[in-house]
Amino acid sequence: MDFDLAPPTGVGPLRIGMTRHAANTALDALRDLAALSESDQPGQHVFRPSGLMISIHCMRDRLEAIELARPSAQTDRVLFQGVDVFALFAREVVRRVGEYTSVEADPDDAGSFIAQDLLLSFWRPFAADDEPAEEQGYYFSSVLVAQPGYYDTPAQAAERLLQGT
Repeated sequence: MDFDLAPPTGVGPLRIGMTRHAANTALDALRDLAALSESDQPGQHVFRPSGLMISIHCMRDRLEAIELARPSAQTDRVLFQGVDVFALFAREVVRRVGEYTSVEADPDDAGSFIAQDLLLSFWRPFAADDEPAEEQGYYFSSVLVAQPGYYDTPAQAAERLLQGT
């Protein structure tokens, strides 16, 4: 199954801003009933047979972020504008997503990149761009789609409140 990232709207039936109840229902719909995982946590995350984990983050009864973790099999793909974010090496994902919007390295984490305008972030536990055999550092491990303001500093959040956005 293909999961198209549509920041800042959502992924598949999961829509940023939907109620927690609606998000739980949408998350349940992404389970493969023929291969339920004992690791599933209703209202938190599901694991598909491919190993793809889909996690929801709610606050104040609203869905504010959706995180997807790299599958171990290619039966599920996570795409942004046709870019398979888990099948291509991390630097290539950054380059290709950078064709659509600015993607910045996180100054505090060498393995993280944020497309601030899209509220989309990519993470891997460490950078190993010259070592393809080191999968955890060569490929991204997770991608997150979030609501506006998700990455704000306290000062930015205060300014957003003042502006009413």
